[in-house]
Amino acid sequence: MSQTKAAKGSRTASCDESTTAWALAARGGDPDATDRFVRSLHRDVVRYVAHLSADPQAADDLAQDTFLRALGSLHRFEGRSSARAWLLSIARRAVIDSHRYAAARPRLCDTDDWTLVAERAQPTGLPGFDDGIALLDLLDALPDERREAFVLTQMVGLPYAEAAEMSDCPVGTVRSRVARARATLVEQLTEAEDTMAVAEPAVAEPAVVEPVVAEPVVAAA
Repeated sequence: MSQTKAAKGSRTASCDESTTAWALAARGGDPDATDRFVRSLHRDVVRYVAHLSADPQAADDLAQDTFLRALGSLHRFEGRSSARAWLLSIARRAVIDSHRYAAARPRLCDTDDWTLVAERAQPTGLPGFDDGIALLDLLDALPDERREAFVLTQMVGLPYAEAAEMSDCPVGTVRSRVARARATLVEQLTEAEDTMAVAEPAVAEPAVVEPVVAEPVVAAA
């Protein structure tokens, strides 16, 4: 494991310890801990539900629903898993319930909203995302299981073991799904970049103007 990955893992573990401690304190009725718990995980929840639901317009409502459910269930949280994993499992159920209620509705999507959410949740290590390609458009083409595994581990930063527990599958399966999702995304990006390169109009070189040399004037005898 590289030093960068080790440092990132250490920061994630430290963050999870803090949020779990706040959740336990919030369960005991501490309003300041409740506020810290919500603030510390709000962005992760919004990012997760936006990708999992494939509907960024519904992300805020789904996040609000998630926190309402979580705060109403805090008395049952015992800290056996991290508060983040516990909260994201609630978010997952909120998205599933939302799909059930909205199954008959046409899906609405606004390009500007997709781009905005994509810019806020750029993963690292994938070339081309800073070239104006909307990440969510690419993620939406992935199978649901691969998209969820990629979002949980690569964008939200959940450990593979906790992602596997949430998805009710072995850790090896999550790793395989993430690897396949990453390979597909890189392939799509490469194809998109090649297409953009072919479509780019050629720039004509400026014409070279030869200097005019005046003929010497010979005086008449």
